[in-house]
Amino acid sequence: MTDKPLAPLSGAETEILRLLWQIGRGTVQNVCDRLPDDRQITYATVQTLLRRLEAKGYVAHQAEGKAHVFQPAVARQDVVRRTVGDFVQRLFGGDPVPLMLHLADEAKLDKGDIQRLRELLGHEDTDPNGEGGHDDTTD
Repeated sequence: MTDKPLAPLSGAETEILRLLWQIGRGTVQNVCDRLPDDRQITYATVQTLLRRLEAKGYVAHQAEGKAHVFQPAVARQDVVRRTVGDFVQRLFGGDPVPLMLHLADEAKLDKGDIQRLRELLGHEDTDPNGEGGHDDTTD
């Protein structure tokens, strides 16, 4: 994906794009079938949202017989990176630490989540119980 700016997504567009990432490619009906049971969105609305996503550059389609088959035109990780980066820039002036601290305070993290975070931060030598790694007795 290029670094060409993409238009922001509405909540409904994001929901439809997320479903399309899950199925890989599909018709309007395929996307409708993946909507949660409590989500009452008509076929025509899903079709409109897919067309908007296509106009914005997020999805592409090809004709297969009478059906249009849609597929993501951008990778999920690229959209997440751009969206979160924009959010951090606008709300926190580009500093991700306040967001990470907020998420750590508010989220229900289990030991596996904490271990993954340690690995991302380069602390592979620290076990999931919080032992090991830094020795507080030498400070």
